[in-house]
Amino acid sequence: MLTEALNPDLVLRLRVDRAAQIADGIRQFELVAPDGAPLPHFTPGAHILIQAPNGATRRYSLTNGPAQGDRYVIAVKREANGRGGSVSMADDVRVGDMLHVSLPRNEFELKPTARDFIFIAGGIGITPIKSMIAHLAQDAGKPFRLYYLCRDRSATAYLEELSAPEYRDKVVIHHDGGNADRSLDLWPMLEKHNGAHLYCCGPAALMDAVRDMTGHWPTSAVHFEDFATRERPRTDDDRPFDVRVGFDGAPVRVAADESILARLRACGYRVRSSCESGTCGSCRMKLLAGEADHRDLVLSPSERATNIMVCVSRARSAQLVVDFVS
Repeated sequence: MLTEALNPDLVLRLRVDRAAQIADGIRQFELVAPDGAPLPHFTPGAHILIQAPNGATRRYSLTNGPAQGDRYVIAVKREANGRGGSVSMADDVRVGDMLHVSLPRNEFELKPTARDFIFIAGGIGITPIKSMIAHLAQDAGKPFRLYYLCRDRSATAYLEELSAPEYRDKVVIHHDGGNADRSLDLWPMLEKHNGAHLYCCGPAALMDAVRDMTGHWPTSAVHFEDFATRERPRTDDDRPFDVRVGFDGAPVRVAADESILARLRACGYRVRSSCESGTCGSCRMKLLAGEADHRDLVLSPSERATNIMVCVSRARSAQLVVDFVS
């Protein structure tokens, strides 16, 4: 385990209290304070950032309800073809380990004014929604319906819990066997908008389909959570280059197959990040000199002259000079 938090947003240090395999390729972890104290409060749909043993920062939804205030529970799907963070979490984290964790954040909040809810989850997309229905079932008392789509029983996280009698009339679990022809037809549930709020999390194809089917809904009533791993933009022309932090900083070499973010952290710089895919803006740094190859989806054309997202962008010049945003 790395003893230092490489991301300054990771202000908590929590102990892995329990770990369990809950479905094929999905491992659940329960994190607690070393002294057993209550953890900072969170709301349903929240997520945390965690530093994996390999140093990568990844974001994971909290799956437990906020009434369980002494622990954060996450579920990690091992993505063998991902960027390495999930593999490190699934393979290397053990009970008793200490992990660097951020305070909870929520960009997928339940709307308190909604009178009822429809949830659509695909695969590991069940994680934020599980927290939401736990809250609604125990505390809010508002009606909801969950449609949970998976390949088969072995890949269905929380199958036994969501099949319990208390969810019998509220949860539909559908297995398509990996065959698109056996997909659940969601149109009958979405054809008419009756005032409900819809929350959807899952693979891109599922969310795109739900967007298409809810085009006639009020935009304020449709909510998506997208934690999908986006591969770092690469080209065959990627080459090594040097980067300095400040004009007085020593040059460090960024290899063709690594990011500026990874190289700066390897050199001891504590750089903020969240998505590490060029979409959130957390890793913004000042661009003081050099020509950047911008590959993010955040900066405006005018901002690109003096800013760079170091998780994905590279250099067109032999060297870049960057600095921290104050």
